[in-house]
Amino acid sequence: MLIKKIVGFFTSLRLTSVLLGFAIILVFVGTLAQADEGLYAVQANYFKHWLVIGFHMFGKKIPFILPGGYLIGTLLLVNLVATHVYRFELAPKKIGIQFAHAGIILLLIGQLATDLLARELQMRFVEGETRSYSDSTGEYELIFAAGNEITAIPASRLQPGAVVSVNSLPFAVHVKSFWRNSDVNFRAPMMANAAPLATNGLALSFDFKPAEDVKAMDQRNIPTVVMELVGKGGSLGTWVASVWAGEPAQVEGVRNYYMQMGADMAQKIAGQLVVPQTVTVAGKTFTFTMRPARVYHPFSLTLLKATHTVYPGTDIPKDFRSRVRIDNPQSGEQREVEISMNHPLRYGGYTYYQYQMTQGEMHPGEQSFSALQVVHNPSWLTPYIGCGMVGVGLVIQFFYHLSGFVTKRKTK
Repeated sequence: MLIKKIVGFFTSLRLTSVLLGFAIILVFVGTLAQADEGLYAVQANYFKHWLVIGFHMFGKKIPFILPGGYLIGTLLLVNLVATHVYRFELAPKKIGIQFAHAGIILLLIGQLATDLLARELQMRFVEGETRSYSDSTGEYELIFAAGNEITAIPASRLQPGAVVSVNSLPFAVHVKSFWRNSDVNFRAPMMANAAPLATNGLALSFDFKPAEDVKAMDQRNIPTVVMELVGKGGSLGTWVASVWAGEPAQVEGVRNYYMQMGADMAQKIAGQLVVPQTVTVAGKTFTFTMRPARVYHPFSLTLLKATHTVYPGTDIPKDFRSRVRIDNPQSGEQREVEISMNHPLRYGGYTYYQYQMTQGEMHPGEQSFSALQVVHNPSWLTPYIGCGMVGVGLVIQFFYHLSGFVTKRKTK
């Protein structure tokens, strides 16, 4: 009796209606919350979450609990699968409906797989430069390099008060502060500067402070960590590691900001920002910084030519085009391809889209660079297959009922 009630609950049309109603409410609430929290925060806290405990609306926090996207999607999937299995009937009049249901189930499974497996990355290089890795757009890591040995600590482990120990490092990282987003200012001489955040490295030349998470889609958080390195013999000093110093695009942004002080001064400030920070333990020197998390590929791309054209008499971009060479040591493949705004490169399970570009001839003093949006989505075919199955199922069902209707008309 209990099993029958459970089956009845999960195969109920009422459950489907309630879940679809909550989905509509969640989309409505999430859309409004973007104004206060930003797109990426809403995606993480509303649609990629099991429960939404309080949500923002018109600048105010509403103390209300809603089912999150994961909970609604999982229950819908269970509801559809249970209904499909429990009420499955291999009959001509049901074939179209069964096919459409199977397509919807595949769509839900594909969306879950995309959330879990898909990654959005970027590859940024100047002409003549070779890249065998892509940078994450939202994940960061603290890295320690000793020669060719690199130890990466994900930013998710750098919580204030945490002590991070890794077997490959002869010291522990004691996290003093960690900011998901931060600002940086040069500690100019003769200014009323506050005491430096740390006793070594970057903190002696730059001030870092926490900042609110960004909300615009074209902006990114720039994390910074204040830490103390402690070896077996005691403290190795306090340090600051920041993506402001570990990512070329951010360093370039700092240089451009200080151009108001003159090109030479701006270059000097940017140069101080990228001075390597090192610590030596037992005769071994470790260089460390914070940077976007990297995904390494078994092949490399070399930017041969970056072409940026605009409409005549304007600065409006007309076409971005990157000529790259693929080198794959495993297969021995070496060939040149062109990536443009509407013609991505699909290779090795990744799709490379033309994203940004700067033409050196148009910006004196800058090198021509190209930025590619790199997408890895193993389940990219499931939406097409699922939608195709739903469409075929509906067409089959339509023609089945149409033939029945026509047959009845002929018999009258």
